[in-house]
Amino acid sequence: MSVRYCESSFLYRRRPTREVVIGDPDHGGLIIGGDHPVVMQSMLTCDTMDTAECVRQTLELVAVGCQLVRITAPTVNDAANLKNIVAELRARRCRVPLVADIHFKPEAAMEAVKWVEVVRVNPGNYADKKKFAVKDYTDAEYAAELKRIEEAFAPLVLECLRRKRALRIGTNHGSLSDRIMNRYGDTPLGMVESALEFARICRRHEFHNFKFSMKSSNPKVMIECYRLLVARLEQEGPDWNYPIHLGVTEAGEGEDGRIKSAIGIGSLLCDGLGNTIRVSLTEDSPREIEVCRDLLAQIPSLTVEALEREDASTLQRFDGPFPFDPFHYERRPTPEIELAGGAKCGGEQTVRVVVTRATWDKVAPKIRPKDDVKPEAVYEDFSVAEIDPTQDFQVNCETQLVTVKDGVKLPAIAAFRLLASKLKRLGRNNPILLKDCINFSDAPLTQPLSPSDGERVAKPGEGNSWPLEPKIALLRASAVIGSLLADGIGDAILIRGEPGAGQSLRLAYNILQAAGCRSFKTDYVACPSCGRTLFNLQTVTARVKARTQHLKGVKIAVMGCIVNGPGEMADADFGYVGGAPGKINLYVGKTPIKFNIPEAEAVDRLVDLIREHGKWVEPEPVANRQEERAETSACSAST
Repeated sequence: MSVRYCESSFLYRRRPTREVVIGDPDHGGLIIGGDHPVVMQSMLTCDTMDTAECVRQTLELVAVGCQLVRITAPTVNDAANLKNIVAELRARRCRVPLVADIHFKPEAAMEAVKWVEVVRVNPGNYADKKKFAVKDYTDAEYAAELKRIEEAFAPLVLECLRRKRALRIGTNHGSLSDRIMNRYGDTPLGMVESALEFARICRRHEFHNFKFSMKSSNPKVMIECYRLLVARLEQEGPDWNYPIHLGVTEAGEGEDGRIKSAIGIGSLLCDGLGNTIRVSLTEDSPREIEVCRDLLAQIPSLTVEALEREDASTLQRFDGPFPFDPFHYERRPTPEIELAGGAKCGGEQTVRVVVTRATWDKVAPKIRPKDDVKPEAVYEDFSVAEIDPTQDFQVNCETQLVTVKDGVKLPAIAAFRLLASKLKRLGRNNPILLKDCINFSDAPLTQPLSPSDGERVAKPGEGNSWPLEPKIALLRASAVIGSLLADGIGDAILIRGEPGAGQSLRLAYNILQAAGCRSFKTDYVACPSCGRTLFNLQTVTARVKARTQHLKGVKIAVMGCIVNGPGEMADADFGYVGGAPGKINLYVGKTPIKFNIPEAEAVDRLVDLIREHGKWVEPEPVANRQEERAETSACSAST
């Protein structure tokens, strides 16, 4: 595909979009797109029929800065109760716009549109019952299917037009219709084409007040989908410049959820894409807004927007073909080389974790031979060519590891993309060492940062003082390193923005796992909960993790209901899905294996299922695990 998804892979330019009006902007509504700031949103986790709890959660979200609140409406009764929720909120002088989340029930959408400012529809299940049927559609049969879909969807479009409502056309990886699956497969292209089918219906009725979303629990897939969507919109024509909502669905909780979200959302924001965002965490919803705000605050410093005008102007002369295929992930080919200490990188080797000498000195005494999380090379001990990619350079051979020199007046993402691009022009495939940061505001630019004990940590609002507060270091490193890994760039990584030695080492491995580059622990896909959820997501996820977190390389999905369950966990080994109140269905991949298991027994049956498929190993004795936790805590405390 020759069309681009953004203006430049080096220069930051926010994607120009048309404006979408959400409610009455003079009375608490919003305008999304255009030159307006990115909007932060979240979702309620309670039963939509519980008016008091919906109001309480909404007010709690608004209090921490949420600008758009989504509420599930799985039935007509739920949709009808939106009237009471809205009335109570407005009586309390809360004007925040609401989004009704619709799956499977067009009649629920027709009820919800009466009461809320936005209706979200999923093209994969709005007018289709997913049967996983295999069929080779003729063009005539496909056209008949599209006509059927328009008959189901057009009434909602016309009602939105009449009531001045907005739509979100939101596809989810894994919840595509059988029609799309048979023609395009469960692919980014299939997700995009599914959304475009519904967009064309909107346009045929002269309705343009809508935005798109393309969500996946896999950050790489999510990034590819949004890039492809924007490229396809560019192909359709200049008036297809609709805003987009960004999100990594079912990101999970804790560090893992934040890292996945920062990789997916942060990467696209740095490329100038995105008008609204949600960080989906299996935690209390207000915590999502804090992460949204922190992530948005990093974008100016992570992009060329932070450059002086003359520096940005200088960079324009390097613009040209992307140094990677933005629509199909492929790791950049390099020769295999050996680092000091015997570790190999490049070629078919996994992406390696490098640390500074200062970090090595602190963590090495606590590392045991069997540990998965350990430094694989020390930065100061091997030969690495530090290059300023804005200048002309030569490398004598492809077996030389290269990196960007500290102090280069570029944000890290742009600098490493430029390095990869120039190496390609030189006909070189040298392995690349990625750094999460190449500039430090409070440290000499030519010296690597090695924070010492007792150094002050920057607090929110203090700009880019170093070292960074840990939660900010996590987001910045994830956005930078994760973005480049999703481009296929990088053979080893070095984290320096996180001041703690033990924390920086763990962060490096967690980023590699979230980006799909390594698997050193159990991987979890966990939805963030909503009114459709049939059990307590946080409690159950913790229970599942307690039994399975020792299963290195196994991926387990914990899904509150069936809406996105089978599809979103298609790349998981095993799935734990709410099937009915108090009942759990267990999956292998996207295939249901056991049904209606009482919730009290479900975790045990999940373990049995893992054992039946040869993926179970017994955990270490409790004494050994306690010793390991004590050593880990001591390692972290020493930093």
